[in-house]
Amino acid sequence: MGWDNWNAFGCSVSEDLLTGTAQRMSDIGLKDAGYNYVILDDCWSAGRYENDTLKPDFTKFPNGMAHVADAVHNLGMKYGMYSSAGLYTCGQYAASLGKEETDANTFAEWGVDYLKYDNCYNNGQSGVPLLSFNRYNAMSMALNKTGRPILYSMCQWGEDGPWNWAMTIANSWRMSGDITDTFNRPDDRCPCTDQEGLDCKLPGYHCSMMNILNKVAYFLNKGQPGAWNDLDMLEVGNGGMTDEEYKTHFTMWAAVKSPLIIGTDVRYLNASAYSIYMNPAIIALNQDPLGTPVQRRWRYYVDKDQYGEGEISLFVGPLYADNQVVILLNAGNSDRMMNATLADVFVDSGGAKSPGAALTYDLFDLWGNRMDNATAASILSANASVHASNYNQAWLNTTQTSFADALAANNSVVLGKQVGTVQPNGMISAMVPRHGVMAYRLRPQRTSSKDEL
Repeated sequence: MGWDNWNAFGCSVSEDLLTGTAQRMSDIGLKDAGYNYVILDDCWSAGRYENDTLKPDFTKFPNGMAHVADAVHNLGMKYGMYSSAGLYTCGQYAASLGKEETDANTFAEWGVDYLKYDNCYNNGQSGVPLLSFNRYNAMSMALNKTGRPILYSMCQWGEDGPWNWAMTIANSWRMSGDITDTFNRPDDRCPCTDQEGLDCKLPGYHCSMMNILNKVAYFLNKGQPGAWNDLDMLEVGNGGMTDEEYKTHFTMWAAVKSPLIIGTDVRYLNASAYSIYMNPAIIALNQDPLGTPVQRRWRYYVDKDQYGEGEISLFVGPLYADNQVVILLNAGNSDRMMNATLADVFVDSGGAKSPGAALTYDLFDLWGNRMDNATAASILSANASVHASNYNQAWLNTTQTSFADALAANNSVVLGKQVGTVQPNGMISAMVPRHGVMAYRLRPQRTSSKDEL
């Protein structure tokens, strides 16, 4: 979890932007909520020194990169940087192909905690999985050799199926071309859709939220603790989608266990976007101790809109302490009643005949306790640092309590709003807004002291 400048700023980066953003994240509680990484993307360098080490652009970063890292660390946060497994970065700056050990040592000396490693100008070293594996493994080995813990985020766009091999060398891998701030608009610059994404020769960019989600749905099971499918950065707050669409975006990225990397200008965050980013019941899906991504149970096409056929789908998955997450997603063009049965939820273990379907569950709406805009606006307008203890029903302060501990304690902040029960072999029914979701946690009712958490 963290923030990256690219979606909102592109190449317009500076020391003041990074340090100011880190301070703002701390002031308004984003750090306490779990957004711990501040990541500098492309366009930061001025080539290399005579000894071949990377040189910062001192116009943009007058005090150098170690100074920025120190400023971020002094706030109790972690610092991320960017390079590419190519001759140049995507912005045509110096990159790291063939210079992996030199650059890994430089990043470690600067105090870097996270490396986003892109795929531009790769000199044709792609097209079969082994070529891509070897190219990205070179940096993996170099980072490990430094002795500094550096989270390794491969930005390889899904070329050569990284979900089949990257988990042995990286902490996350991009599985698609770059996201853009749209819900389901097709774009020729993002030519691959659905099953084409399994062997996409041109991942492209300007990919819609639903385009990316529908690609990853076929291999969500490849994500595992410590190694995750990365669906790209979050667009919440950038203005291209509705509030319901942003809720869907955030819910699905959290539930599939994608990294939650904020991609907007948090210095001027609006109240509705802030309340989405801070929802602890949704973040708890992402940070669940099991680390199991949801799976799509079914998908049906419904009414058409200007971009083609709409669709509805059901995503479910196991959570800590025998809980389950159930997400009804309506990507159609009108509000509609949707249903999910316990047989759907437990289809892998026997459906209606499974032991799980025979239980009674407390039902929690994961958006039911969303922070109201007045509270969000009050926090955003505060002149001093905000402490989560002052808003103990608004978010979970992860600097004091982990999500694992909060879930073990049945803390209502991470559970959501209880809205009813589901009887054995019962059904969940909900009116789901256009382009929206209804997301629920199912918690089995305990019948004896032996069942207590």
